[in-house]
Amino acid sequence: TAGVKKDIEKLYEAVPQLVNVFKIKEKIGEGTFSSVYLATARLQTGYEEKMALKHLIPTSHPLRIAAELQCLTVAGGQDNVMGVKYCFRKNDHVVIVMPYLEHESFLDILNSLSFEEVREYMFNLFKALRRIHHFGIVHRDVKPSNFLYNRQLKKYALVDFGLAQGTPDTKIELLKTTRSEDQQGSCLQTNPIVALGNGVSVSVTAPKQITQQSASKAADRRSSSLSKIQMKQGRGGKEDSVHHSVQRSVFGERNFNVYSSTYQENSSIKLIKQSKIIDVSSRKLVTKKKVISTKTVSNGTARKAASGCPLNLLCDCYATDRVCSVCLSRRQQVAPRAGTPGFRAPEVLTKCPTQTTAIDMWSAGIIFLSLLSGRYPFFKASDDLTALAQIMTVRGSRETIQAARTFGKSVVCTQVVPTQNLRTLCEKLRGTNSSCQRSQGEGPSRSENNTALPVAADKPCAPETLGKQVQHLQSFQEDDGALEMKATDMKGWDQVPDEAYDLLDKLLDLNPATRITAKDALLHPFFKDIRL
Repeated sequence: TAGVKKDIEKLYEAVPQLVNVFKIKEKIGEGTFSSVYLATARLQTGYEEKMALKHLIPTSHPLRIAAELQCLTVAGGQDNVMGVKYCFRKNDHVVIVMPYLEHESFLDILNSLSFEEVREYMFNLFKALRRIHHFGIVHRDVKPSNFLYNRQLKKYALVDFGLAQGTPDTKIELLKTTRSEDQQGSCLQTNPIVALGNGVSVSVTAPKQITQQSASKAADRRSSSLSKIQMKQGRGGKEDSVHHSVQRSVFGERNFNVYSSTYQENSSIKLIKQSKIIDVSSRKLVTKKKVISTKTVSNGTARKAASGCPLNLLCDCYATDRVCSVCLSRRQQVAPRAGTPGFRAPEVLTKCPTQTTAIDMWSAGIIFLSLLSGRYPFFKASDDLTALAQIMTVRGSRETIQAARTFGKSVVCTQVVPTQNLRTLCEKLRGTNSSCQRSQGEGPSRSENNTALPVAADKPCAPETLGKQVQHLQSFQEDDGALEMKATDMKGWDQVPDEAYDLLDKLLDLNPATRITAKDALLHPFFKDIRL
């Protein structure tokens, strides 16, 4: 197109060194921080080689650019991790040159992959993650579009280290610097309890507040005013078809209709009241020392009290759907949350300040969930708390609350949401009924022996529990004809072993401390006959 041609001309002007080396063919990718072009390089032998040119936006921090390059040069080039060929710079324009791997779109191949191809895909993804985690690199943005896959050649490449962070013992020197910068201002202050206006009500609180509340006798009084979660079927009907026969996201934002309970003012502290029910797309959260658009203060008393409130005061809104002036006076907790919506781990969604390589393993689990269920993206939410509520519908509310405690967070959810059986869930979504026999003597995973997701209900049900309302997140029965696979073309999907769902269960462990590592995942029985 004319726009792409203009971009290519501008790139040549910005980095003139490229003119004599590369012939840029087309733009093959564009993100928030960079654009990627396909180019051919004429080598001294006369042979033309395809290259991928990544042009970083001029506003990128020099240290961040250098750290990304170091990740590529130190960890890249083997074990399915993308390497780097050259790097060009002119003023504030930087171009990283990498080998080009022709690859398929995840959406294009999702429903045609055989089970064996999925197994090989996940094995090679874990190889890449084991490699970068060995060097103390947290990728932070593991997703299908960042794990290139050439189906014909069976080649793979983990790309895009623009958001990478280092572990405390990282071997990437420049990530040590970026890590220390990221932690500046990261203080374990309390985080206001947030009630979503027209979305799922979930409250998340930081540890300091939990300690304070446990010392207060007012906890019993507070616990009686919990936010209620109500989820009803949206009027939107069908989700828009994403791509040919590729299945829709299991969760659609338009399907969330949650009504927040009316707040009551406490006699001793003025509380912030919600002015009206708002649309999901326009809701905003409470920020430090002020309220943005969705909430209003009846008079200036609370705002004045918030600005001069000592941090050691006990608040009066713990485990409620309210935000008091004491909490508004405290600093918002700062924690890394970089990544792609739908792939963020629970500890990222709840702003846990300590995040490890386990967040990459959660993202890998979401990819595996999409591959087993045939649905992509599996989770789709416009904000972190809605995303956390969606995770609860699959992994359970009690389990989520318990896991959050392990990393110092309090999650409040008055409705009990049962854990879903992962096999039942994936087979319902994919439209298969496994005929394989369970391995004798093997204990069930944590996802078994629970109520299965009612994905094929004929009629809407009353919003009594969040678990029952999950069926309204998608009208699965609409595409029964397209979902059902012919017996002659199952491609191994009728023989999915228990080991697959056991591995998925370990990847989607809500507790990052016990979540399976890439090294252990490669040794899982699911890959027993694949050579390292």
